[in-house]
Amino acid sequence: MSATTRARVEMIENQARAGFERNDTLVTFRTIIAAEYGPGPVRIGGELYDSRAYSISPRSPVSTSEVNALELVQAYVRADLGGALGTQVQAGRFTLDLGSRRIVANDDYRNTTNGYTGVRVDLAPSKHFSATLFYALPQVRLPSGGAALRANRVEIDRESFDLRFWGATVRRRQAIGPFDVDAAWFRLDERDRPDLPTRDRHLTTLSARLIKAPAAGQWDAEGELFHQGGSINADATAAAARLPVSAWSAHGEIGYSFAAAWKPRLSFEYEYASGDDRGGRFTRFDPVFGSRRADYAPSGIYSTLARSNISSPAIRLEAVPHKRLETMISYREMWLASGQDAFSSSGVRDASGASGRYAGRQIEGRVRWWAIAKRLQLEASGALLDKGRFLKRAPNAQPGGDTRYLSLNASVFF
Repeated sequence: MSATTRARVEMIENQARAGFERNDTLVTFRTIIAAEYGPGPVRIGGELYDSRAYSISPRSPVSTSEVNALELVQAYVRADLGGALGTQVQAGRFTLDLGSRRIVANDDYRNTTNGYTGVRVDLAPSKHFSATLFYALPQVRLPSGGAALRANRVEIDRESFDLRFWGATVRRRQAIGPFDVDAAWFRLDERDRPDLPTRDRHLTTLSARLIKAPAAGQWDAEGELFHQGGSINADATAAAARLPVSAWSAHGEIGYSFAAAWKPRLSFEYEYASGDDRGGRFTRFDPVFGSRRADYAPSGIYSTLARSNISSPAIRLEAVPHKRLETMISYREMWLASGQDAFSSSGVRDASGASGRYAGRQIEGRVRWWAIAKRLQLEASGALLDKGRFLKRAPNAQPGGDTRYLSLNASVFF
């Protein structure tokens, strides 16, 4: 058994996302209790999430990304079948962390997580090769909005065949010299429910990645390319036109880890995700269930950046000055991939394209300190968004100056 609880205070000035409170403060709490039992090859396990938010202003961007009270996100049976393929099978409710986590992730920074109900099979026939296959129904977090969400009402999440997600990943370690290679295929199928109209996404996402892990005194590198095809409705109405999908995304990174006591690593990164150009096809990349924190910026009430309609180079410095202290600072320039689409996850848009493509620059920092080893971790995260021409001049751009975001976190582990 294990348990952890986290308290967080988030503050933002001059919110960049359209339609939300300009200055906002939010208090969230998250408690996770996990248990697993199995003296033999068969194990049963479960994980309870209790995610709540307080001090919610009328126009705060609070959603089920912050609130999901008393939810049994995981409840599974896992069997280690062994054999020549090293087979392990898991069935029930579970979370997923696959590949680079850019399409499927169990996001730890966010106050809630993504849960799935289905079957997962892991294969490990050798130390150099592994694969995962799964078929699952993503859990739709409830309540979905309104007064119930703001009251932290307990409502069991729902899964159904109206939303299905399945796929496979494979990885070959040291496939090309020191480089590992992995590839993935994911399929998302969505259709309307009586109580929830959707855009009926039918998306196939393919990815290929080449990676050399960081090591002291050595260069490392990573490159990953995604292509997304399928179809989607132009909007959520019943009479909406059906559009073919052709979108793509890329991540490139090269870094160096210095052989010093404080373990500094300097990296240069580039992120790209296509936007919609309104040319008869839908070309905006959908990050599906991926994590934004590792590559882009914090989520929470900031959540300005995600893997959609963005072109962004960055430089990052990470260090571990002490065994209990971790630090990170990054600098990022940002453009829109398509000047007619909404910038990333900001909701800010100029359909005419007259506001240009330069969104601005972001400085992000993070400090984590184990105040009590393995028991109490304190974290401060912040971001400064220096708004560019687009975020100042677009028709629905938020008024005010540059965006400032700060979150203070305390996590207790039992």
